[in-house]
Amino acid sequence: MGCGGILCCIPKCICKMILSALIALGILALIIWFTLRPINPLKIHVQDASLTPFNLTDNSILFYNLAVALNIRNPNKKIGVYYEQIEARAFYDSQRFDSVTLTPFYQGHKNTTILLPVFEGHKLLPSVQDEYSKDKIDGKFKILVEVYLKMTFKAGVIYTWNNISSINTPKLKHRVTCEFEVPLGSNPAVGFHPEKCIFGY
Repeated sequence: MGCGGILCCIPKCICKMILSALIALGILALIIWFTLRPINPLKIHVQDASLTPFNLTDNSILFYNLAVALNIRNPNKKIGVYYEQIEARAFYDSQRFDSVTLTPFYQGHKNTTILLPVFEGHKLLPSVQDEYSKDKIDGKFKILVEVYLKMTFKAGVIYTWNNISSINTPKLKHRVTCEFEVPLGSNPAVGFHPEKCIFGY
């Protein structure tokens, strides 16, 4: 026994509507992906750094004042970046001696921003005496700064979330790594040389 014309058309109409919606969502997803993907990775380098003081006592307590100028360049033409969380950590001889949280900010496309983290205080650093003695003779100290970021990319009115590292998670897998050598104080004979940082998504 056949069904009425209207009743037979309802399932077909529903299937067509679902198929059309899926196709539209797929096209929209492709447009968003092509628009928001950061084609050019962010470029970061240590522009300048200073140490005043950087003294290690006989009982392995390091007194430090490290100021760093980080140059962050967004080379993308259509993508802006919201830096929602920024944490910088300072290491000497593979031992962390300080960390600071920086103010969140927005960076427009084709734009350069200078971040100025300052690490100041004292910290017990066992087993760095040998490295410290060598660096003191050389007149410059090998420093490592890691920067952890949580970012949102923006293109027009469209936003997408890209966690370069969530500071709240226990394992921070993606980071910006900056290794450089800093002369102690204002030593004109041993100048500072800018160094590129390694940026990872």
